[in-house]
Amino acid sequence: MIAFDAAGLLNENCHAMFTGIIKDVGRVTGITRRNGGLRLRVLYRSAEEFSALSIDESVSINGVCQTVVALGEDFFEVDSVEETLKKTTLGELHAGSPVNLERALRPLDRMGGHFVLGHVDCAASVREIRELGSSRELWISYPEAFRPYIVPAGSITIDGISLTVAQLDGQLLAVAIIPYTFAHTTLNFLKAGSRVNLEFDILGKYVARQMGLGSRSDGGAAKMDEAWLQEHGF
Repeated sequence: MIAFDAAGLLNENCHAMFTGIIKDVGRVTGITRRNGGLRLRVLYRSAEEFSALSIDESVSINGVCQTVVALGEDFFEVDSVEETLKKTTLGELHAGSPVNLERALRPLDRMGGHFVLGHVDCAASVREIRELGSSRELWISYPEAFRPYIVPAGSITIDGISLTVAQLDGQLLAVAIIPYTFAHTTLNFLKAGSRVNLEFDILGKYVARQMGLGSRSDGGAAKMDEAWLQEHGF
C-alpha cells in the first residue's frame, strides 16, 4: 500500500467547519514521534464516507481539526504539533485507540448538530456514567475557567460529538446520550477517569466576551452595556 506525503502541512492551518455528527469510528494504527509532535495514522471503516479524501483536507479526530498529510487505500495520516498535544488528548492515543471521525462540512450539507470548529478548548475527565433505562447520562468534570461558556440546554462538543448540556452542578456538567449515539461513537469505550476533548459553543464564547467575561486586545474589559448598544445602533 502506498502513501503519498505532503511535507510541511500542519494542523494550525485547519480552518474548517464541522457539525459534531460522527460519520465513522476509526482506529489509530500508527504513531510516530516527530520533533515534539506526532504523526498519527488512522484507519477508517467507511470507504463510502471517505471516498475522494485528499491531502490538505480537514478531518475531525475526536473533535480536533487536523489536516490530512498522507493517504493510503483505507487510512490517512495527520501531523499533530506541540500546541495541539498540549490542549487535547491526541497525545494520549496509542495504537488500537478508537477515534471519532468527521469530514469537514460542505456548503450544501444538512446541518445536523451545531457549528463546530474543531478547535478544542481543553481536555477534561469523565466523572461518572449513569444508566437511565433507555439512555445514559455522562458527567464530566471541567476546568472552572470555562464555566461562563456552558448553559443548560446549550451545545457542547465532546470528542467531536455534538451534544446538549442537560445539567450543571458546580464544575460538573452532564449530557444525555441516546442509544444510537452511544453505539455509533467512542462514547461506549468511556469509563470513569477517561479523558475527553471539549469544545464550547463558539456563539457562547463571543457573547461571554462581549458581556465582559473576556478581555479586549488593548487590555481593557470588553463589556456589553446600554452605552455599548447605543453606540452600535441598537
